[in-house]
Amino acid sequence: MPVMTWTVAPEPFDTPVAAALWRAYHTEVSDRWYLLHEGRRTEPGELERGLTAHPGAELTPPDGQSLVARYDGEPAGSAGVRLLDATTGELTRVFLYEAMRGKGGAELLVAAAEDAARTLGARQLVLDTRADLVEARALYTRLGYTETGPHNDDMYAEHWFRKSLENPAGLESPENPESLN
Repeated sequence: MPVMTWTVAPEPFDTPVAAALWRAYHTEVSDRWYLLHEGRRTEPGELERGLTAHPGAELTPPDGQSLVARYDGEPAGSAGVRLLDATTGELTRVFLYEAMRGKGGAELLVAAAEDAARTLGARQLVLDTRADLVEARALYTRLGYTETGPHNDDMYAEHWFRKSLENPAGLESPENPESLN
């Protein structure tokens, strides 16, 4: 049986591959919200307005980075980071196609996003997610993110997380007092 491999690399947010992944991500999280709260899927016009309102331009160097994960060479997922200030990055758009989940790609994708954030100058990453995205919350906790108070007022954000990037393992230590905040 051939060994399948993951790769994660920067890719402009507006390439056909990155745009398709963004559409899949947005469709899934939007459908999950509407099904939970209104018992319906996202209407096509709502989806298009959401995609148009948030195309991803903030994920462009020098203040951001869009990443694409491939499994055995095929597009499988994406993530993005953007600087909120000189030392704080935001992790966003972490997504894997459903068929690619459970194969170790999420951990690699988040690690690559953390490396990209460090390259941009971030010393910490923050993110927000919703209560119904339990898989995402479990992933972030497993990867060393700590739940915090709100860092934004996004209407869909219900949980906020933070992780220090100064310690490569993401571990808090007495030698690094800032990591204890």
